[in-house]
Amino acid sequence: MYKTIVLYVADNDQFALRMRLATGLAERHGAHLVGCAATGLAPADYAMLAASPFGAMPLADHAALHDDAAAALERFTVDARRRGVASFETRLVTGHAAEVVLAQSTYADLVIVGQDNGTAVLTGFAVPDYVALHGACPVLMVPDGCRADSVGRRILIGWNASLEARRAVQAALPLLRDAAHVHAAVIDRPSPWLHGDDPTDRDPGAALAAWLGRLGVPVQIVTDPDAHHAGDALLRIARDVDADLVVAGAYGHSRFRELVAGGATRTLLDNAETCVLLTH
Repeated sequence: MYKTIVLYVADNDQFALRMRLATGLAERHGAHLVGCAATGLAPADYAMLAASPFGAMPLADHAALHDDAAAALERFTVDARRRGVASFETRLVTGHAAEVVLAQSTYADLVIVGQDNGTAVLTGFAVPDYVALHGACPVLMVPDGCRADSVGRRILIGWNASLEARRAVQAALPLLRDAAHVHAAVIDRPSPWLHGDDPTDRDPGAALAAWLGRLGVPVQIVTDPDAHHAGDALLRIARDVDADLVVAGAYGHSRFRELVAGGATRTLLDNAETCVLLTH
């Protein structure tokens, strides 16, 4: 069960949708819901701006950042009360959005963010990428074009028998057990001649179905023999099975000592039309 859910609160057009999905999950899991907002600048940034030849940022601008975040949290509070959320709180934190949400993930079971939420100032990292690749808990990304009334009723798993995919499935078990339909798309299936006589190597889809079946999650395996790109294949299959959630491992590569999303993860984050649950 997800007992602590963190919702990153940004006052934009998608707030109402994220709030509806977050409160729905909190009700289903009996969870404590945390509304978290960030000012967008860290204390170190203030010092750097003050020392710059252009001078410090005016105090009025500092206050405006704080007031905008506080106003978004007030909207969260009003909506949470209106929706009858049993247990919730707000947290207003000074700092970059990505770094603030990453810190909040340490004491959460699930983090909910928008597709971008604004790229973190001065870091170049968007919130979903940064938290999915560095965070302590799974990240539920709600895309801009999503129109879902709920999440987790029809789930598609992206499966390639990797450690990342396994962790994503493990993290999604509270949703998988409650889903009406679960499909698993076997992507990048290994060639049988590369392995010995281990049946789990030869047929990872069947092995996955057996494992999840013992956990009380019946799953239907879907294959796409024409798949040339894992991310595109997952998006196509998600549409075919009418999934309201895609569960996948988050993959990245090193750049200046940071992990940045690439490949299938980048495709999902940029192009998903339905919610995506990611974990690294």
